[in-house]
Amino acid sequence: MSNPVDEWHKLASYDTNIQGELHANLLKNNGIAVSLQALSAIPGLNSGLVIWVQQADLARANEILQNIDVTPAADD
Repeated sequence: MSNPVDEWHKLASYDTNIQGELHANLLKNNGIAVSLQALSAIPGLNSGLVIWVQQADLARANEILQNIDVTPAADD
């Protein structure tokens, strides 16, 4: 019997909280349960974020994040 607490895996880490939260919301909108770990205990300190997902969702979550278009917008 496996312990569900041990089934969480580190998916990605981000330098800024807002980027991590944006990607976490994208995963949540696709039905994937996520757990967020702030890299600072001080509220408001933008020190980064780690996203954790369960083993069953790991492959799908990786696929979603890899398909994000990161092409910079053209200058007007």
